[in-house]
Amino acid sequence: MLLAGARCGRRAPALPRGCEERRRCDTDHPPDALRWERGFSSLLRYLLVLLSLLHATDSFYVPGVAPINFHRNDPVEIKAVKLTSSRTQLPYEYYSLPFCQPTKITYKAENLGEVLRGDRIVNTPFQVSMSVEKKCEVLCNFPNKPVTLTVEQSKLIAERIREDYYVHLIADNLPVATRLEFYSNREEEEKKKEKDVQFEHGYRLGFMDGNKFYLHNHLSFILYYHREDVEENQEPTYRVVRFEVIPQSIKLEDLKADEKGMCTLPEATGSAPQEIDPSKENQMLFTYSVHWEESDIKWASRWDTYLTMSDVQIHWFSIINSVVVVFFLSGILSMIIIRTLRKDIANYNKEDDIEDTMEESGWKLVHGDVFRPPQYPMILSSLLGSGIQLFCMILIVIFVAMLGMLSPSSRGALMTTACFLFMFMGVFGGFFAGRLYRTLKGHRWKKGAFCTATLYPGVVFGICFVLNCFIWGKHSSGAVPFPTMVALLCMWFGISLPLVYLGYYFGFRKQPYDNPVRTNQIPRQIPEQRWYMNKFVGILMAGILPFGAMFIELFFIFSAIWENQFYYLFGFLFLVFIILVVSCSQISIVMVYFQLCAEDYRWWWRTFLVSGGSAFYVLIYAIFYFVNKLDIVEFIPSLLYFGYTALMVLSFWLLTGTIGFYAAYMFVRKIYAAVKID
Repeated sequence: MLLAGARCGRRAPALPRGCEERRRCDTDHPPDALRWERGFSSLLRYLLVLLSLLHATDSFYVPGVAPINFHRNDPVEIKAVKLTSSRTQLPYEYYSLPFCQPTKITYKAENLGEVLRGDRIVNTPFQVSMSVEKKCEVLCNFPNKPVTLTVEQSKLIAERIREDYYVHLIADNLPVATRLEFYSNREEEEKKKEKDVQFEHGYRLGFMDGNKFYLHNHLSFILYYHREDVEENQEPTYRVVRFEVIPQSIKLEDLKADEKGMCTLPEATGSAPQEIDPSKENQMLFTYSVHWEESDIKWASRWDTYLTMSDVQIHWFSIINSVVVVFFLSGILSMIIIRTLRKDIANYNKEDDIEDTMEESGWKLVHGDVFRPPQYPMILSSLLGSGIQLFCMILIVIFVAMLGMLSPSSRGALMTTACFLFMFMGVFGGFFAGRLYRTLKGHRWKKGAFCTATLYPGVVFGICFVLNCFIWGKHSSGAVPFPTMVALLCMWFGISLPLVYLGYYFGFRKQPYDNPVRTNQIPRQIPEQRWYMNKFVGILMAGILPFGAMFIELFFIFSAIWENQFYYLFGFLFLVFIILVVSCSQISIVMVYFQLCAEDYRWWWRTFLVSGGSAFYVLIYAIFYFVNKLDIVEFIPSLLYFGYTALMVLSFWLLTGTIGFYAAYMFVRKIYAAVKID
């Protein structure tokens, strides 16, 4: 044991601790333990190879690997993804509204992540060909027979416009974007020269003017292509590198259409928008135009337009801020450990005046109780096992995404990878939980393994099922279908549960953590504690610094989740995650040191709770974000927001609590191994 201390031969002078453990293993389980450990390590290697092969064949997408080449007049298929609104948080299928439909509706086969996100990718009747212009064309029906919306359909469209819904289309897997041009705060001369351009994902379904509703019934597609270098005799090839749209609302009478389905757009100044009256039937034409432009953007860089953010400096400020926080904590730790702790150890190890030194400082006084097993050791080890699962899953996902293998162009890959990784990481969660449970003198390992495999996932599944029932009632595409829910249950009980049992079995059979001091039979009386040693005060004190190290990045994560934005800065996120791990470990060590100095040896549960104190601030920030950033007023969207936020806060508490617990545990074992105990 690395952190058990250098004086490992104190209890058995004849042998060092490593030899003592080996002799004990040889006498208790002669060759079995070694055989089980070798089998366990080979099994872990097999699972990791299997997992990497599984995702390498399906989910991972490396940008710049699989371009699609088009020749002139080749069809470029326009597909619809879904309708979204940040006001309702309820996605809907494209054909939930009375849009023009093709002869045969075909849905794309979707992965797990796409289903959980509410994506329902489907074909559309738009006829687009590579490098072929279309000035104006009627989308469906004949010009002399416009689309007639019933009263119910008109009411539905008006309601979606009021709820500020966006329509999301894709061409060659590129999402459609609306160009927004505006002047920034520059000097007057610079304002005349150039504008700042940003892109809005999707396009607005319509707009309101007073109490009237207007539908965007004409779409002007602007597609950019990059001409690839070919040999002289070969036909030129093109690749789609950008997909923009300019939505317009044009009244039926202003759209002049002929019998062939071609139409003429009116001048911008003289056209009236297409109104949707929810109290009666409405007639209109759905039309579109296509314009192609050549671009210098290469295919491998085509997502840069969508992912370019003007606030990268804010991320660097966040990183610098976090590093300052970590250095501040490191300074406190250095002062405590290098000065105070070494002085304490030196005094404790002196044979003279030991009674005086024991009166001066209190952490050595509780050496006979510091490793006393806490209440509910099974639940504690189960929660820590789930925390290990989360830690491994998040670390691998962020690292792989940082390498570019989980690009936004691979829809649903991030969520699919996270789900599968959490299932497979159950073997590590079970191993750590089983070993800790045995260290805490637990005996019912089968019940402990079942608790580890079902406690946290059961809470998550229960909350998601209740929220899913409300989404079902709204007929939203965000509702998880029943077959997918059955598949998730099968993954839980068919993959995660057996792997947790397997890891728990090997962890429980492994030698428990070797504590450097013995535990007394009679518990020591705990003196009355000061007010600042209260658990809630400790949570407030311990949570503020880790939260301050990552709250700026939290804003971008919330924007990506609740406002349908792309999040791709996983390099920043990886740095912030490392800083979060370091800061949680440091603050946990500080808090447990103060607690032991106050002669309170009940640190197991308290360290787990206090180390997750930053989750409390995440909850406060989520409430602040809901009130100030989102425009949600209805009951079900609010319920969805706070339901999923509760899951995020619970997961974050398990993650940070586990990090802090293991850091504090190693620290406690280290300091008690460094002093002489009579």
